[in-house]
Amino acid sequence: MRQELPYFQVDGHPGGDQDQFHDIVLRFGGCAAITACDCCVCLALFHGKTHLCPEAAPEMTGPDYEAFVKRMKPHLHPTWHGIDRLELFTAGFGAYLQEVGETALTLTPFDGENAEAEAREVIRRQIGAGMPIPFLMLRNRDKELDDYTWHWFLLTGYEEGEQGFRVRVTSYGKELWLELGRLWDTGFARKGGMILIK
Repeated sequence: MRQELPYFQVDGHPGGDQDQFHDIVLRFGGCAAITACDCCVCLALFHGKTHLCPEAAPEMTGPDYEAFVKRMKPHLHPTWHGIDRLELFTAGFGAYLQEVGETALTLTPFDGENAEAEAREVIRRQIGAGMPIPFLMLRNRDKELDDYTWHWFLLTGYEEGEQGFRVRVTSYGKELWLELGRLWDTGFARKGGMILIK
């Protein structure tokens, strides 16, 4: 079984790519703001919440998208350690939602210390409801995932089958299918987790 959320393009690539930004702070530490902005564009396009991002379009230009991220940046400006806790993300993104008059959405942290089986169920439910899932991964012993460590990205689909439970990761202007266990069982005591949007 596979479920994938519809998505949008920025200069022909899925979602925002921080490596392409001119703003050096966003380029090196803007993953939380970009993840929140990608959520807003998806909610505007596919859930009718156009006030979250009035310039949202199925095909966005890089300059338009970066201008939007700069509006999000004051709410999710990276600290010395980045936006390294779920509560920092919910506080910052929540402040932006309040600023634009959004009162119906809730942001609930789902800690990485929860069991992987619980995470699977949450992912099924959120994707089934059409909601992208902000995901924070801190350190991970899997060196193939170095680009995704200490990083916020979105889960935008899942697949269950012979290869186990895989999720579609959207970040850096590309999509990648990964086994959930590789993201969830990091090998470190301090975990990241997910944000559930309802």
